[in-house]
Amino acid sequence: MNSLFPDEPRSTVGTPLSERMRPRRLEDVVGQQSLLGSGRPLRQALDRGLLHSLVLWGPPGTGKTTLARLMATVAGVDFVAFSAVTSGIKEIKEVIAAADGRRRLSGRRTVLFIDEIHRFNKAQQDAFLPHVEAGTIVLIGATTENPSFEVNSALLSRAKVYVLEPLTSADLVEILRRALIDREHGLGELAVAADDEALAALAMHANGDARIALNLLEQAVALLPGGAGTRRLDLAALTGLIERRALRYDKDGEEHFNLVSALHKSVRNSDADAAVYWLARMLESGEDPMYLARRFVRMASEDIGNADPRALEMTLAAKDAVHFLGMPECNAALAQCAIYLSAAPKSNAVYLAYGAAARDALTDEAAPVPLHLRNAPTRLMKALDYGKDYKYAHDEADGVSAMSCLPPHLEKRRYYQPTDRGIEARIKEALERARRVRERE
Repeated sequence: MNSLFPDEPRSTVGTPLSERMRPRRLEDVVGQQSLLGSGRPLRQALDRGLLHSLVLWGPPGTGKTTLARLMATVAGVDFVAFSAVTSGIKEIKEVIAAADGRRRLSGRRTVLFIDEIHRFNKAQQDAFLPHVEAGTIVLIGATTENPSFEVNSALLSRAKVYVLEPLTSADLVEILRRALIDREHGLGELAVAADDEALAALAMHANGDARIALNLLEQAVALLPGGAGTRRLDLAALTGLIERRALRYDKDGEEHFNLVSALHKSVRNSDADAAVYWLARMLESGEDPMYLARRFVRMASEDIGNADPRALEMTLAAKDAVHFLGMPECNAALAQCAIYLSAAPKSNAVYLAYGAAARDALTDEAAPVPLHLRNAPTRLMKALDYGKDYKYAHDEADGVSAMSCLPPHLEKRRYYQPTDRGIEARIKEALERARRVRERE
């Protein structure tokens, strides 16, 4: 295979397999067909050599750096890469000055690739704006974080965002097979035959990350016994390499919020199987179990409420179990809680009632508390009619007095609209009886 990077060194000693196997043509890229498939906008732009500033957003090992290099190669422009982790304003100015010089002397454009662009602060990101607008550079940023939160809106307005998806297991198996037969850049000269089950296991363990898959393959092959003839890579040869995979997770990033959203919505939709799955994904990725216990308390009030008041008791018990046991023993208590909440009758009436009351509290006039509801601990307050005409509910035959407890202008307001589900149906009946008594006044 001829390289499209003529300046790259021929020696590959010490270079990881994942780096050696980077695609050198667009046709060699595996996966990302939503971006690179025939007729897709990005593919059309690349085929025509039409470069534009963009942000590549996706998980690690999905081809962001490879795509950036291929874009520059196909368009026949210079490619300059640096990392936001190790570079600052000084390096940015040097790179921009060099790109401006090339453009003035030869008219040659420069693709500036910034890995982990989300690590640049606002001032550093702002430094690129005038040079992107002037055409001095074509900016390609790569990030694993949501650009909506991590990249300046001004920069986003000048750069199109392309989303890369995790590679499928089939994609990773294809990449691994190519590495095993590629004699120039891969492991083809080592004469290794790999079982389908072994390659599938490597792909599963890599969890959508081609870099992890290739580097694991290289480690596994290096551990195979030598000797004449073809060596075989089977499941037994992977023992110790893939016993436990690292799940893709960031407790402070978007994946955290995606997973907890999936958990909450599964509980709300009474899908216990999905709820336990998303719970396990978070716990096995290292999530703080107390965070999940707090989320369950919220779900009990927001999505179940008075349809099953025991749900709140269950979540508080789960919280105590987490505190008492810790991980991993508390995982069963959290799973029990997730299943109970999923099975419980649902009502968001409490949640909606508070929201409606809060809106009135914040936007309506701050009406004084009616005199009959005020406490009167002093003689002066009694003289001012504090507490006058208050009716003690326990003295009434029905346990409810014919007395309004809202400010007069809100007297007919109904914040809580109970459902007919679960225990809330009985609560609804009780409140309606009390309302009829109050309305006798």
